[in-house]
Amino acid sequence: MEYVSVFKALGDETRLRIVNLFVQSGERLCVCEMVDSLQSPQYTVSKALGILRNAGVLNSGRQGTWVYNQLNENDEFLKSFFKVLKVHLASKYLEDLQRLKKRLFLRENGVCVVGVALNEQLENEYQKRQQK
Repeated sequence: MEYVSVFKALGDETRLRIVNLFVQSGERLCVCEMVDSLQSPQYTVSKALGILRNAGVLNSGRQGTWVYNQLNENDEFLKSFFKVLKVHLASKYLEDLQRLKKRLFLRENGVCVVGVALNEQLENEYQKRQQK
């Protein structure tokens, strides 16, 4: 594990916010779920994911149409580091986590079926499904 690469990868707030989504939720996430949660452009999120994958922080895999990313927990250093981040970032970026919670509620059978949604669309869909 290249420790310098890991710390460099986390030296950007967008990438740190992305990692926080993973450590706090414990979920595999697709790009559109992160775009909606962070309210950042798809290009920005995709570029950040590439850097995190190249540093070994994340793994990705295709499931049907979607590519899901997840924390690389095969490395003991990273596993321990993610636990530290989970504790110390728990009170940071709370709006991201609230949006992610709503976004994950829209999954069907544990997978994304929505694609990128505008804030208003996301809120309306969340409200509709919550009433069911």
